Order: sequence, then C-alpha cells, then structure tokens
Amino acid sequence: MIVTLPDGTVASYNPGDISWVLTCSALVWFMIPGVGYLYSGLVRRKNALTLLLLTMLAVGILSFQWFFWGYSLTFSDTGGPIFGDLKHFGLMGVLEAPIPQANNKVPAIVYCIYQNMFAALVPAVSIGAAAERGRVLPAMIFFFAWGTLVYNPIAHSVWAPEGWAFKMGVLDYAGGGPIEICSGVTGLVYSLFLGKRRGFGTERLAFKPHSVSNIFIGTVLLWVGWLGFNGGSTFAANLKAGLAVLNTNLAASVAGFTWMLLDFRLERKWSAVGFCTGAIVGLVAITPAAGYVGAPASVFIGIVAAAISNLLTSLKGIFGFDDAMDIYACHGVAGMIGLVFTGVFAQASVTANDGYSVIPGGWMDGNWVQVGYQFIWIVFCWAWTFIVTYAIMFVINIIPGCHFRASEEAEIVGMDESECGEWAYDYASVRRHVEDGMGATHYHGDHKETVVEMKETEVGSSRVSAQDDVASDGTPVEVIEEKA
Repeated sequence: MIVTLPDGTVASYNPGDISWVLTCSALVWFMIPGVGYLYSGLVRRKNALTLLLLTMLAVGILSFQWFFWGYSLTFSDTGGPIFGDLKHFGLMGVLEAPIPQANNKVPAIVYCIYQNMFAALVPAVSIGAAAERGRVLPAMIFFFAWGTLVYNPIAHSVWAPEGWAFKMGVLDYAGGGPIEICSGVTGLVYSLFLGKRRGFGTERLAFKPHSVSNIFIGTVLLWVGWLGFNGGSTFAANLKAGLAVLNTNLAASVAGFTWMLLDFRLERKWSAVGFCTGAIVGLVAITPAAGYVGAPASVFIGIVAAAISNLLTSLKGIFGFDDAMDIYACHGVAGMIGLVFTGVFAQASVTANDGYSVIPGGWMDGNWVQVGYQFIWIVFCWAWTFIVTYAIMFVINIIPGCHFRASEEAEIVGMDESECGEWAYDYASVRRHVEDGMGATHYHGDHKETVVEMKETEVGSSRVSAQDDVASDGTPVEVIEEKA
C-alpha cells in the first residue's frame, strides 16, 4: 500500500504488517475482560459484577481519553523528555503518516489504536485493588486523571523518540515500566488509600475464590491476548514477532508450573488457581524482554519471577496492607524482575531478527551499563507512579460525593448491590446471605426455603444475614427464600 503524505513524500506499507498489528490490537482488547473475569472469580460472589464493570469502564474512559489528548501527550513528535504536547489533540493529523518508533512499518492510525489498548489495560489491571470495598464513581474520575498524569508521561518517556528513557537506551520491549510497574504500584497505592477490608486478618477473609471457572476463563483470555500484546510490539509480521510470541508462551508455561509446585509444598494439592497465577506472572515478567532475548532466557525469567512473586505474596500480611488481588506482587514485582533480566540477557543478534533494530545488547553482549539503565528506569516508574497516583486519589477523595471507600453497610451487602443494583448471578432473589453462609434447604411447592444458621442485621432498608453481624434482637436464624 502506497500513500502520499501532505508534504508530498511517499510512504509504503505492507498490508500484512497492518493486518498483524490490527489483529494484535483486538487480542489485547480481549485481555481487559479477561482481567475482569479473573478478578470476579477471585472475590466473593456479592462483589463479582462490580469488578467486571470496572474493567470495562477502563476501556471506555481510557479510549475517550486517548482520543481526547492521551495519544498526543504520549506520542506527539514535538514533546519534551517526559510529556508530549497537544499537537495531535483530538487525533488531529493522525492518519497515514509513518511512525518512527514503529520503524515506519505502520501508519499512525494503526499505531494509535494498538497503543490505545495498552493504555486501557493498565487501569483495568490496577483496579482490582478496589475489590470488595471501592466505589465506582471516584474510580471513573480516577481513570481519566491517572491516564493523563501517570500513564501518558511514563509511556512517552520510554516509547517516544523524544523521551528521556528512550534516548538513554532503556530496553523495555512491551511495557515492563508503563504496563507492569505502573499497574502494580497503582494497585498498591489504591489498596493503601482504601484501607483494609472489613475483617482483614481474620478467618472471614480466608475464603476460597468463589468461581475457579471464571479464573480459568480470565487466564485463557489473558494468555491468548498476551501473545498479541508482545507479538504485536514488533509492529510487523516478521521473525522477531514469532520469537516474541514463543518467548511469551514459554515463560507463562514454566512460571505456571513453578507457582503450582511452590503451592504444592504447603498444601499437598495441585492448585488450579496457583497455575493460573503463576502463568500470569510469567507473562508479566517476559513483557519487557520478549523481543530482546532468546528462548532459554525466557525460561529462566519465568521460573525466577514466579518463585520470587510467590514468596512475596506474604508481604501484605507482614506490612498490613490489603492487596486483595496480589497486584503488586504479581505485576509490580514481576515487571521489575523482567526489566532487570532484560538488561542481563538482551542480545543485539536477537533484536536484529526484525531486520532493522540495532541495540548494544545487555550483559550477554558485554554491555555492562545496561542493567544500570534498567534500574534507573525502574526507580523512576515506581516513584512517579506512587507519588502521582496518591496525589490524584487525595484530590478526588475530597470532592463531595467522590470518596473512594464504600461504607461499612455497603461492604456488608456487597458492592454489586450497593453500587450496581445488579448481580453476577440471578439465583439469589428475595433475601440473600451476604457472607456466603450455607444452610439446609426445604422445598415447598414452587419455592424452597433455605434456613441459614446465622445472625441477622439491618443494613439500610435491606435485611441481610451474616455470620458475625448481630441484630438488636439477637435473632440467630435467617430464612432465605429462593426460586426453585
């Protein structure tokens, strides 16, 4: 395909490259509901729908933000070392021009939609920190502000030719900084700002995931989408894209087994949730390295990242923060591990498999300073994300009606009822137990009664039952009617 640019010059594109990047854009989009299904399966059923909604809201809000000024702030070619400018405000002039950082292989509009999916994915990952206690309205405001003040400058720094990290020579193939550290540290800040869930540190929160099937569905969508996430970051259908896809799949596979084996040593059970968690950690860790390293390095990165992240999931207990989805351990820590080992294992010969990329390599090529560059990048991403995210939340939280934390009553009832007025499952009808207690079921004609040996409480206008909530009259039994 040949196009004539406004200045009279001619650019040519391979339709196969364009098709590949557009296909990968669709694959990355599917990662976002994948995150939603993963999170919805990990929480209690009364909070499942809210997390699905929040992840999809991230797509909608960040897609508008990307159109409005996000793309311009990230990729305008007249920007500074950290921020872009508004040259492409409202996507002005974003159509047929070639993109230098994509090796001039795709036109701007194709590059734009691909990068849009990245921008939408990060807040979708981090919002898992709102699990079971975070409100929807402030999260929506947060998405727009966070994309503008955190994601856009960090992505510009490393992926735009004008960015300081790009110029310094940081190697971050598909987003160890903008995607993984940003999402992990944002999740950490969100958790700290919201505070602990009701019952944190007690047996009440030692529950099993309510739907391992949802966790599996989410992991499958993430795994498949990640092949496009890393495979598309070459911006061409070539040998390097094939290697990136292979590395991605391989790292996820060995990381899944590693995590499952580490969990087996504790409970002597083969954990499906453990395998899924480990696979995601492997996908995270290989992200900054997928196009720079060979297959043996991807195996090493997957195993080490899974082992370290698994051990660090206990951090939230030691330090007392309630990161319900382990976002910091699985994304932030694994992203940092991947960036460090990119500096170790990156090879100029591997990178050149696309036919045009030239890098000095890492320690494998005797470029000893590369790991230092990687550490500088890690520190910058961590500090910028933590400080700016906290400042955004602080400001939004003081806006009337925009406090992030739900009330205790809403937390007891569940975020699905208090925030959405809808539920992920329709079999709980007239009166529903909200702390997942079980009871005896008695059938009467077309209906059945479930007698739950719990204590009941009044929450607003709803009468709900919970194992540890005592009504003023101390009634110990709740009768729940359900459709047969």
